Amino acid sequence: MSNDQSSTNRVKPQYDLEERTAKFGEAIIDFCKRIPKSSVNSPITSQLIRAGTSIGANYCEADEASSKKDFINKITIAKKETKETKYWLRMIAHAVPDFQTEARPLWREAQEFNLIFAAIVRNTKKSLGV
Repeated sequence: MSNDQSSTNRVKPQYDLEERTAKFGEAIIDFCKRIPKSSVNSPITSQLIRAGTSIGANYCEADEASSKKDFINKITIAKKETKETKYWLRMIAHAVPDFQTEARPLWREAQEFNLIFAAIVRNTKKSLGV
């Protein structure tokens, strides 16, 4: 097999943030479905679902922004939602200790999104001279 053929057959890593944030939202939904319902857990899971799924929604809105200013605004909102998601994951881990281990990778992914969005905002502002 020639080098050209072997390089086209290699699997390239996906860096599609729209897909990654959608998969994260789905993982948050699946995680919350498994949490036992109670007067304490239900409001927390509701908030977690709202925050965790809105990361991707705001990223999609940013991707279709009408201006750089609108783009920065939407990415900043997505970044804020990552922080809120981390907060609600912490509260669930406290309220239902059996779910701490499962919450950790979700928390780490939310943290990665936070860092990615912070870099996007910083680089976009730098490119605009802001």
